Amino acid sequence: MQAIANGKEHVDSQRSELKATPVYPFTAIVGQAELKLALLLCVVDPTIGGVMVMGHRGTAKSTAVRALAALLPPMRAVTGCPYNCDPARPAPVCPHCQAARDEKPKAKAGNGHSPLALRPSTRPVPVVDLPLGATEDRVVGALDIERALVDGVQSFAPGLLARANRGFLYIDEVNLLEDHLVDLLLDVAQSGVNVVEREGVSVRHPARFVLVGSGNPEEGDLRPQLLDRFGLHARITTIDDVAERVEIVRRRRAFDLDPHVFAERWEKEQAKLGRKIRAAQKRLPSVELTDAALLAAARLCVALSIDGHRGELTLCRAGVALAALEGRPAAQPADIARVALLSLRHRLRKDPLEQSGDDTRIERAVNETIPIATRE
Repeated sequence: MQAIANGKEHVDSQRSELKATPVYPFTAIVGQAELKLALLLCVVDPTIGGVMVMGHRGTAKSTAVRALAALLPPMRAVTGCPYNCDPARPAPVCPHCQAARDEKPKAKAGNGHSPLALRPSTRPVPVVDLPLGATEDRVVGALDIERALVDGVQSFAPGLLARANRGFLYIDEVNLLEDHLVDLLLDVAQSGVNVVEREGVSVRHPARFVLVGSGNPEEGDLRPQLLDRFGLHARITTIDDVAERVEIVRRRRAFDLDPHVFAERWEKEQAKLGRKIRAAQKRLPSVELTDAALLAAARLCVALSIDGHRGELTLCRAGVALAALEGRPAAQPADIARVALLSLRHRLRKDPLEQSGDDTRIERAVNETIPIATRE
């Protein structure tokens, strides 16, 4: 029995060590400036609408998403709430917190601040992976079959969208996902609410997350109608600079040999970036969108014949988020110019007679519509 107990302690110890293994630091990622900027902007302002990342395999796409989530401070959530609601501001459409609010609290928590039903807890910012083979029921949630059979009660079993609330939903190879699922995900990401009405179950719950889709351009692209609904589009390529490639391998080997020591080496940079993100999130509501920046965004979209008005909206939101991230009180035309590629490259009309690439067309339009003097 003692041997069994010792063996169990050893297994528990190993599991504890595995759980404590740090994530690769975001600030230690070499290059990939576009990817890092796009993710940071969407964390500062989730209403930008997520990021579509297209690039070669093995270019740190998923690593960057997990690293950024780990960089964010643990979030406070309602204990037992499957939707990660903020105890200070429970979502009005959360069925769990709504039911708790409707009940008359029988007792107060020890500090007398909140009912026992809305007791706060701390948990990491969630990063939910959506596998390619996921069914719609698994994604949005469905009738809890086990409770229906055992207890005879119609109950809702939350899906992946519930787990992703207030965090990240990451879809690898999103261009291989079924179009109807992509469309559904984009609808929810835009509204922040998941509505499920099926099999006698009618549920609305909060689902506000940063949507990150990645894919390899060699395996095809999303339909333009779906691609246009992603806020930003980052293109990631394999790094050609020999010195940077050497540094990538050197850092990765150091992390694999001792993750804790490597993480400690980057702790100051991580803390610095974390403070910068938190300050930007607080500053965002007070950052002004100047008339000059708004005019620059509109002129740029007209010059590029962008369909609809998502182009201007994304340019303005990303420009304001950039100003907030860099600690400035107002977004200027220079901010619009800097986020133009991320915001517009996936919204261009495909012209078979156009010889230049998408990026070249956007850069040319930026130079024509936003004078260099206003970008300094």
